[in-house]
Amino acid sequence: MVAQAKKRELKEAQKRKKQLEDRCKLEESIGTAAQIWNQEILPNWSALCTSRRVRDLWWQGLPPSVRGKVWSLAVGNELNITHELYSICLARAKEKWSSTSAHSLETEPEDISFLFHNAFLELIKLDISRTFPHLCIFQQGGPYHDVLHSILGAYTCYRPDVGYVQGMSFIAAVLILNLDTADAFIAFANLLNKPCQMAFFRVDHSLMLTYFAAFEVFFEENLPKLFAHFQKNNLTPDIYLIDWIFTLYSKSLPLDLACRVWDVFCRDNEEFLFRTGLGLLRLYQDVLTTMDFIHMAQFLTRLPENLPAEQLFQHIAAVHMTSRNRKWAQVLQALQKDPERGSPVLKR
Repeated sequence: MVAQAKKRELKEAQKRKKQLEDRCKLEESIGTAAQIWNQEILPNWSALCTSRRVRDLWWQGLPPSVRGKVWSLAVGNELNITHELYSICLARAKEKWSSTSAHSLETEPEDISFLFHNAFLELIKLDISRTFPHLCIFQQGGPYHDVLHSILGAYTCYRPDVGYVQGMSFIAAVLILNLDTADAFIAFANLLNKPCQMAFFRVDHSLMLTYFAAFEVFFEENLPKLFAHFQKNNLTPDIYLIDWIFTLYSKSLPLDLACRVWDVFCRDNEEFLFRTGLGLLRLYQDVLTTMDFIHMAQFLTRLPENLPAEQLFQHIAAVHMTSRNRKWAQVLQALQKDPERGSPVLKR
């Protein structure tokens, strides 16, 4: 018994030693990568950002110290939003909050404007309270509660035609963790202005269906067996993809893994969101093919917490985003012109 105990103790010691060595190697590699990004790539961004070497480094994940800067550069600022414009939008939002609070007691229930704004504010408050609750930093009293509230409120004044939609809080929160407040707002507004995000947040049903149809074209191409199983069980992409796309995987994946997905998403745009979805299906295809509709839906809407990052990226890398010599953008464009052609989700 003593010998067995010593053997177990030795194994545990060896395990701890290996974990420490792995952590040291990881920290060393992150430090080296950060140095390369800061000293070589960022000062020469325009010339190097599309090079093969930089794209390979990018795929491996951005060092946390440069992540926000690279995201900002990659997303860009086509909307030409300035820090001053953010301050103006925030001031307007605060005026609305004060006005709504001041008139809440004297406003009659039939005042539609008040009811609308009040419901809007309540939805933002509710969403903030359930944004990364395990971190305890965005909830009431947390260090980032007011920052998140400010960015979401400012955006509703900047884009009243879009307003606030559930899921936005997760996107804003990830940006807040990596950027200063005004820069986070600029990146947030520009991200949401992308065609895919705008289609989903404005609930453009026709365009959403087109995105689902394009996804299914590549789903059938890459995973025909699983695709057939989904069809047999009538499991359509809207059941699991909407939540993934709405929050850019920040709600569905562990935060560090979601940030790594964001790294490549900022590089490759919307195509990578759907490629990641196919990577997830590829990673879990063996278990999914044994499930019925209910269990598949439950599994995909609540992915395992111990999701292996390296394995996922290996499966994402194995996904081919070409169908009959057409790339993602070409397939999407063809479906927009002729939604009935090659569109399993629309033919059902």
